[in-house]
Amino acid sequence: MNMIETEHIVIRSIAVSEMENNVYLLTAKETGSQVLIDAADDAEAIAQLVAAGAADTEAETSLRAIITTHRHWDHIRALPAVSARYPEAMTIAGADDAAAITEAEGVEIAHTVDHLDVGDFGGFVLQAICLRGHTPGSIALLLSDGGRTILFSGDSLFPGGPGKTWSKADFTSLMDDLEERVFGQLADDTVVLPGHGDSTTVGQERPKLDEWRERGW
Repeated sequence: MNMIETEHIVIRSIAVSEMENNVYLLTAKETGSQVLIDAADDAEAIAQLVAAGAADTEAETSLRAIITTHRHWDHIRALPAVSARYPEAMTIAGADDAAAITEAEGVEIAHTVDHLDVGDFGGFVLQAICLRGHTPGSIALLLSDGGRTILFSGDSLFPGGPGKTWSKADFTSLMDDLEERVFGQLADDTVVLPGHGDSTTVGQERPKLDEWRERGW
């Protein structure tokens, strides 16, 4: 289990499944409000993560939301079990991926988000950034707290490149969104927490944009 602490939030993460998906839990220190990002696999491990987050605050904790960054199977396998375990948690996904998630796992997405939508989770806010290409409804989530900015990028941005795409049009779409909506808006010290693997920063990846465009992936 890894942990990042900002002024008001504790972010815990675990890697689950053979795909080593990152699952993130945000806990507000003062209010106890919690948000889970990507119920990818291993519902019991996720329950332990939520319980560990509860130890970060003396407030009564509540899992307010389960946010899915995109529709792919490896990011939603535990969604039915986790949403059943925490029925008070609102299920959230990008507008153009929600129906596919429901069809695949039978979980109704209670709230869909579009680009720049902001959610208030009782102690912190998250802003959705739509990054179209890996899937039509892929979203990243932006947290700003205590002078720190953190981007949960799903499978749209990794150390060394954008997420996988399956056509030239999808690649161009994703790169355009990344350049305009991430690299064009966020400072170099923004921490990027992806859906798999290690973290990076916007500044570490910014010099590579032309290289990514040229190679086409």
